[in-house]
Amino acid sequence: MAKGERGGRGAKGNRNRPTSGVVEVPKGSRPDGPVEGIYYVDTGDCELIADQDNSTGWLLKINGVMSSHIDLADPLFLDFEYMRWVAALIESRWAPETKPKLRGLHLGGGACSLARYFNASYPDARQVVVELDGKLADYVRGWFDLPKAPLMRIRVGEARAVTEALTPDTRDFIIRDVFAGSLTPRPLTTLEFNAHAKAVLAPGGIYVVNSGDAPDLKNAREDAAGIAASFAHAIIIADPAMLKGRRYGNMIMAGSDLPFDNDPALARRLLGGAVPAHIWHDAQVRTFAAGGSVRHDPIAAPAGIGAGAETLGAGD
Repeated sequence: MAKGERGGRGAKGNRNRPTSGVVEVPKGSRPDGPVEGIYYVDTGDCELIADQDNSTGWLLKINGVMSSHIDLADPLFLDFEYMRWVAALIESRWAPETKPKLRGLHLGGGACSLARYFNASYPDARQVVVELDGKLADYVRGWFDLPKAPLMRIRVGEARAVTEALTPDTRDFIIRDVFAGSLTPRPLTTLEFNAHAKAVLAPGGIYVVNSGDAPDLKNAREDAAGIAASFAHAIIIADPAMLKGRRYGNMIMAGSDLPFDNDPALARRLLGGAVPAHIWHDAQVRTFAAGGSVRHDPIAAPAGIGAGAETLGAGD
C-alpha cells in the first residue's frame, strides 16, 4: 500500500491483527499513553495496533490505511521505508553533526514519526506539523512521546490553507505526506500549490513529496511534472520495481533551487535499507516527467455565470 510500506526489524508475526474494539475516550480528556483499539476521530476512525515484533512499537491506521509507526524507545527508528528515504535525503543536504537550526513544515501529521525523528536528529530544529483532524492530533499527543512546542507544534488545519498563510522564506524543508485514500488530494499537487510551497522555502530549501501510485505511474508522472516545472532541480527516490512500474507503492520526489549533489554516501545509505532504493537525478526526473501533464488549479467561473456552468482546469 502506498501510504505505509514497511521495512522494519523483521517480517514475522501478524502486525495487522484485529484489535479489541472501540476505545471510549471521555469527552474533554486525552489518552494517557497508547492503548490498542479503534478510536473515532473527526475524519472517520483510526486504529492503534501494538507491533508484535517490537515491544515498544505502535502502528497507526487511519480509515483503514496503514499510516504511521512509532517506536517509543527509539525516535531514530523509522519502520516505513519511504520515511527512511526522506530522512536520508534531508540529512544528505544538512549533516546532523553540523547541528543546523532547521525549520521544517510537515503537511500531514499521522503519528508525527518524521517530525519526532528530525527532533532527535536535529535537536535545535523547529517544526510545525499540519494535521487536518483535530481529534487525531490530540490523541497522538496523548499516545506518544512527542517533542513539546516550540520544538514541535501540531497545527490543526487544511494543508494548503496553512501553507498559503505562511511567511515567505521561513522553512528549510517542507514534506508533503497527505493522502485521501491512496492518492494525495489534487489541490496539493498543482503547479499553483507548488508555487506557494516554493515561496515559503528559504534559499536552498527542499520541497519533498510522498507520491503514491499504481503500476501505470500516471499519478507519479504528473507529480513529477509539477515538481520539474516548479523547481530548477529535482530528484526521485524509489525502489527499482516501483521505478519500472511493476507494483503499487511510493516514490519520494523533491525539488529545490540548488542542485542535489551526487552524494555517494546517500546512494549507499539508500541501497543498504531493507528495501533498497535507487536515485533518479534531474535529467532522469525530467525525462520521466515528460510523460505527465502538469496539474493546475481550476479556473474560477467569470462573474455572472451560474453555478451549473462547467469549470475547466488549465490542464484539462
